[in-house]
Amino acid sequence: MNHARALRAAVTIAVTGVLAAGMAMTLSTAASAGTTLGASAAEKGRYFGAAVATGKLSDNTYVTVLNREFNSVVAENEMKWDATEPQQGRFSYTGGDRLVSHARANGMSVRGHTLLWHGQQPGWAQGMSGSALRSAAINHVTQVATHFRGQIYAWDVVNEAFADGGGGGRRDSNLQRTGNDWIEAAFRAARAADPGAKLCYNDYNTDGINAKSTGVYNMVRDFTSRGVPIDCVGFQSHLGTTIPGDYQANLQRFADLGVDVQITELDVMTGGNQANIYGTVTRACLAVSRCTGITVWGVRDCDSWRGSDNALLFDCGGNKKAAYTSVLNALNAGGTTPSPTTPPPGPGGCSASVSLNSWTGGFVATVTVTAGSSGTNGWTVSMTLPGGASVTNTWSATASGSTGAVRFTNVDYNGRLGAGQVTEFGFQGNGSGAGLTPTCSAS
Repeated sequence: MNHARALRAAVTIAVTGVLAAGMAMTLSTAASAGTTLGASAAEKGRYFGAAVATGKLSDNTYVTVLNREFNSVVAENEMKWDATEPQQGRFSYTGGDRLVSHARANGMSVRGHTLLWHGQQPGWAQGMSGSALRSAAINHVTQVATHFRGQIYAWDVVNEAFADGGGGGRRDSNLQRTGNDWIEAAFRAARAADPGAKLCYNDYNTDGINAKSTGVYNMVRDFTSRGVPIDCVGFQSHLGTTIPGDYQANLQRFADLGVDVQITELDVMTGGNQANIYGTVTRACLAVSRCTGITVWGVRDCDSWRGSDNALLFDCGGNKKAAYTSVLNALNAGGTTPSPTTPPPGPGGCSASVSLNSWTGGFVATVTVTAGSSGTNGWTVSMTLPGGASVTNTWSATASGSTGAVRFTNVDYNGRLGAGQVTEFGFQGNGSGAGLTPTCSAS
């Protein structure tokens, strides 16, 4: 995002009020007292993440807080267009790969940010237009999403494509001038390249019900009605000293379209209301069943793009602030469960259900595992693939076999489930996944 411009706009538009295939998360049917942000969020079936600059992974205080508190990460800059394709057709994934590696080593999911944006384009793209730019942009989406295929929980496919102001229309940019269907084309290319990832649209100053958020809402409603592959909407939530009074209602109206909502870049100006606003955002997410997670834009105050605003949950020494306590208390108070389609707990052992995203010649299966009354120390899900079908890629589980009768076993971070807790894993396959019937056994 364009941080300096977004901050000015976010503070200006603030309205007074009182008011995360990737890594599998677990949820509890009753709230419990988690001791870290990530652990407490996971108990509610959600993630709590942070934006990371890989250059700071050598800072011991930074890494200590990151690894202890968060179960999701997003790259501040390492996956943007200028970083991943500095010269046309020549791709560089060093920073993104380093972040993914760190996440995997620490049991974190990864949000991808961002495939297309009018900002931080490499110089060669800034000088292009028309069909040449469209072709280059779609190729960029395809190449980057393919490189990270199976490793990203959710992609911000398109970032900040709507204009500020009262019209609710699209932002004028070189991408927009390639044709009004450029966003749709980007989402279709991303789905083809990484069918297991959730695909999000992300923007700022859309936190309340206003002309800009309604413009985004209308686009999402159109996409879902026509089958354009969009799974989620990201709300940056760079907040000043107030929060829109209809913040939760705005999240809910998007969720009612059948997409997930995520708080993607949260930070709040310091002051007497900071802790209250952080708590309000957290409670709003927990109250909306399709709000899957929250990401703060940075780890400590001195890592934030907002400088003296001291807008994050930890001070420069890594100490927890009042805002941290407000968030953790809100997480521990609980909220709605994140998936109305989660199967009920079995009487013992575990149960499993599967949902499919299919296309001609292939499919992605998302499998939900639910622990019974005895909980699990580990689990195995078995299913028989139709003739001609085969498993080509698996995440958050280990597959035994690729055709016919296939068994999927938990990995190290998602085998132990308390009574009623759930976790998810997924796999991609060739052929048809129609008629899959999973069975679960627990240890």
